[in-house]
Amino acid sequence: MFIGTHLNASEDAIEFGDYSDRWINTHRAYGRSWRLSTTRTEMLRDLKGILERHCAPLSEGIRPWGWKEPRSIYLLPFFHSKFPRLKFLHVVRDGRDMAYSANQNQLHKHGRALLGWRDRRRGPPLQSIALWSRINLMAADYGQKHLGGQYLRVRFEDLCADPAPTILRVFEFFGLQGDAQKIAELELSPLATLGRWRREPSFAEVSKIGRKALRKFGYIG
Repeated sequence: MFIGTHLNASEDAIEFGDYSDRWINTHRAYGRSWRLSTTRTEMLRDLKGILERHCAPLSEGIRPWGWKEPRSIYLLPFFHSKFPRLKFLHVVRDGRDMAYSANQNQLHKHGRALLGWRDRRRGPPLQSIALWSRINLMAADYGQKHLGGQYLRVRFEDLCADPAPTILRVFEFFGLQGDAQKIAELELSPLATLGRWRREPSFAEVSKIGRKALRKFGYIG
């Protein structure tokens, strides 16, 4: 699958990341009407230019294409309205691990726009799990209601524990072919940060705030 050439070290599409910076807070993700917003016209115009540059290397042939940018989850309804046949791969990691991650870019960039005042008054781990819960529940709800077979959710922990079958599911979802076992051996290695939340003294409160989403995604009973 072609995912672009202007990528960062994590293979995220840099221009789509810049697009997220410009538009997520403006639209507050799922909280406004896409049809009536005058900003939608500007978003579409901006996206058109990005897509032209992103897909330019495909001009000589047809092949599956897409992009990787984790914050695309915040704009899922908008992207679906632009691409009715869009396939969305939703990768979820235990929100308690995410709450204690050193990387809190999403919280710093979008927490104020998407969290209510009660959550904003909490400490960083509690804000982080609140944001994780909200955006992942909204994406799961939207995917199940509006995308059907064009939506696939994969848990990061399952990918690490049993990579080849999980990779094969992703291949089948996108209609791709490849040696899942070989890719698992080349791309995956043990991750020391899995389950880091268990070493944190405040994990019980974090778990309480994220209870609904943690249960939805199978992290608690």
